[in-house]
Amino acid sequence: MKIGNIELKNNLVLAPMAGYTDLAFRKLCKEYECGLVVSEMISDKAILYDNEKTMKMLKIDDVERPVCIQLFGDSPKSLKEAAIKVCELVKPDMLNINMGCPVPKIAIKSKAGSSLMKYPDLIGDIVKEVSEAIDIPLTVKIRTGWDLNSINCVEIAKIVELNGAKGIFIHGRTRSQGYSGNADWDLIRKVKESVSIPVIGNGDISDYLEAKEKLEYSKVDGLMIGRGSLGRPYIFKEINDYLTYNKVPVDKTPKEIIDIAIKHIEYSLKEKSEKQVVLEMRSILGFYLKGINNSKEIKVEINKINDIYDIIKLLNTFKETL
Repeated sequence: MKIGNIELKNNLVLAPMAGYTDLAFRKLCKEYECGLVVSEMISDKAILYDNEKTMKMLKIDDVERPVCIQLFGDSPKSLKEAAIKVCELVKPDMLNINMGCPVPKIAIKSKAGSSLMKYPDLIGDIVKEVSEAIDIPLTVKIRTGWDLNSINCVEIAKIVELNGAKGIFIHGRTRSQGYSGNADWDLIRKVKESVSIPVIGNGDISDYLEAKEKLEYSKVDGLMIGRGSLGRPYIFKEINDYLTYNKVPVDKTPKEIIDIAIKHIEYSLKEKSEKQVVLEMRSILGFYLKGINNSKEIKVEINKINDIYDIIKLLNTFKETL
């Protein structure tokens, strides 16, 4: 798949997820053949103010290329300035504007995130300003609409293409649905039919069979996977092997999964303080341990431990019991 002038190894994309798609996780997903990784959403204004935490979120490692940085905001001017600054500082391969985040502090207290779906003209202005200011492909991530009474994804798709976007990532739910109900792949299919730029569908892809079914039904150019990859960065290799070689994946053993979880911790420690890694891993490790026999007690213990190396030791000890 090609987006603008960027050639991807395959058509699988890691969805941006706040608190999860940091550098460590992106590197893991790339190791498991994810074609394109996307950062957590980053505030345009925080970039312009040189916010310390935000600037750390912009870090890119060459091993994860091609990589896309996702920005959010509601001002064409500040998004353009932030985009220019990001391109100069870290040289991503692609940029994305978030028009799909349903979180109230983003989508209700401002016009950013999925709130932008209510302002098609503003979306057009943002895409035009940013795309004309940068030399790399600009993409957008949208939802099907603000709510079920205002489904306008086809209209928005045409607007962003007209104003210079090189690709569209679409989550098949409205803002009001959040992550409930089912993603509407009929609407994703209609978006694909309405534009000539690549369309990447997102929503309810948790295994290789669902991936193939949705890809064939919607005729999209690629698939974006978010929650289905949490605790399972290897889902990209499983899907790619099935789509490319018709190879049915063999389930990872619990020991293999724990080894991947420990590697995730090790990657995180290269980028963040031990304290921060402990706090973040308390929730992240729950995804890895889900479904493993007798892991409930381990999850409880992890939440009590304040030393990351004790957590690694606990995981290794638990692994030997399996």
